[in-house]
Amino acid sequence: MFALPSRAELKRAALLSLITTALCLVWPLGALAQEAAQAAASGSAINIDLGTGAGLTQRVVQLVGLMTVLSLAPSIVIMTTSFVRIIVVLSLLRTALGMQQSPPNAVLVSLALFLSAIVMAPTWQDAYDSGIRPLMDQQMELPQAFDAASEPVKTFMLAQVDRGDLALFTRLSKITPPTDVQELPLRVVTPAFMISELKKAFTIGFLLFVPFLVIDLVVASVLMSMGMMMLPPVVISLPFKLIFFVLVDGWRLVAGSLVESFQRGVGGG
Repeated sequence: MFALPSRAELKRAALLSLITTALCLVWPLGALAQEAAQAAASGSAINIDLGTGAGLTQRVVQLVGLMTVLSLAPSIVIMTTSFVRIIVVLSLLRTALGMQQSPPNAVLVSLALFLSAIVMAPTWQDAYDSGIRPLMDQQMELPQAFDAASEPVKTFMLAQVDRGDLALFTRLSKITPPTDVQELPLRVVTPAFMISELKKAFTIGFLLFVPFLVIDLVVASVLMSMGMMMLPPVVISLPFKLIFFVLVDGWRLVAGSLVESFQRGVGGG
């Protein structure tokens, strides 16, 4: 039989473990501090110099604005691109198939991002050539570069937006409707574009639901006629919906139709 350790031995073991853990934590920190001191002494440290003088406040404000834009970049990508329509349609397609977890959200979001990149590539290239490149070459100031870069994005959104939604947000913003919709600010165009995208996504989702709903109804009718009312129809209809979607090459049709719906550039009326 093994003898149980005494209380003193347990205390010594716990103290030894505590000392070992502390050494393991402190030793790397000391090495990192030494490397940081050597880097500072050699002049290789990273410094952010905002300068001095009257322009200091302006540069600080620009830096804060840049950090804010970078933190909001994912939201900007969602609000001003084709991502909204694509991800909503893919989510509704998964629901129509009767699968709640497959494909997983990560797969749907990744596919939506790649399809959005295909749709938005010409617009982003125009925005880069119009505003970002002149700003990097110091040919434009930041406000002018922002206006020039946002113009192609606004043109893309106006090509897809419903005119009724545009009139709604123009009225809610309490601004006078301009003669040219291109003169509308982004705070009006962006929410109108998002509402229009949701409307179109739901319309496409309804069309996707119809064939799978027919399969569910047929399977439910067959099960009731056979007296198998205790068997959930979803269990039987799911394989039929999957094989139907595969046979018609559904993923290719859905992806191609989504991208082509933007490339046609037909706005709502």
